[in-house]
Amino acid sequence: MRYRRVTWRASMEMVEARNLPGHIGIIMDGNGRWAQTRGEPRAAGHRQGASAVRRTVRVARRLGLRALTLYAFSEQNWARPEEEVDALMQLLRDFLLSEREEILDNGIRLNAVGNLGRLPAIVRAVLDPLRQDSERNHQMTLTLALSYGGREEIAHAARQLAKAVAAGDLRPEDVTAEALHAQIPSLSVGDPDLVIRTGGERRISNFLLYGLAYAELYFADVLWPDFSERDLFAAIASYQKRQRRYGLVGSHGADGVNGSAEHRSADAPLVAAAGPITRIAI
Repeated sequence: MRYRRVTWRASMEMVEARNLPGHIGIIMDGNGRWAQTRGEPRAAGHRQGASAVRRTVRVARRLGLRALTLYAFSEQNWARPEEEVDALMQLLRDFLLSEREEILDNGIRLNAVGNLGRLPAIVRAVLDPLRQDSERNHQMTLTLALSYGGREEIAHAARQLAKAVAAGDLRPEDVTAEALHAQIPSLSVGDPDLVIRTGGERRISNFLLYGLAYAELYFADVLWPDFSERDLFAAIASYQKRQRRYGLVGSHGADGVNGSAEHRSADAPLVAAAGPITRIAI
């Protein structure tokens, strides 16, 4: 099969179509600072952040990524001013309503992880039906981490295993790393290959902690509302230049290990869209 080499008009970066990360997680940071630098209320930054989500999901789907997990609202975010929390919940509801048709039309399965019981009824009323209606889609899984915390997720998984041991359904020696992994909802699509954080901070902030064991990390200075196709491609290009050793000695060209740029085949396909997206012109 012959591959056509193409360029991506939004970026100078070139990425390989067959060496893409399967699962990307993004810590979307910088909405508040984006608004403050413009003398606008924080809610304005969150609205622009929603536009960045829309752009990123479209590009991820066009690239053919298997899974995209977005850190939308943490357990700790509930401590923010009530007015800001209410605005965020309304914005989340509006986003789900406006994107419903596009998600369904483009084969995207919507998932959500976190303490979803804390979400207000106005959000659950649109989130739950969309999750159900899209559950048979398989082109890409979009996971929203809502009322989410990595430590809290691990603790909940540990409690589930402890209950199974106490009930006699599981032996203590069967409590393994793999058994714990199977109880963690955010990893139902597999461990993240690449985690991106915007906003210039260099920390993980309680995101996908168990799955981060061997993930590649990429920190971008751009504030989330300004995150563009160019920035996503820069992150993926950085990922493709690294070797993933998983604690082993690197071996260029070995399965499961990214080869460095100079060791890649000259015939490796450069990025191409996974196919046209219904009603979308990027």
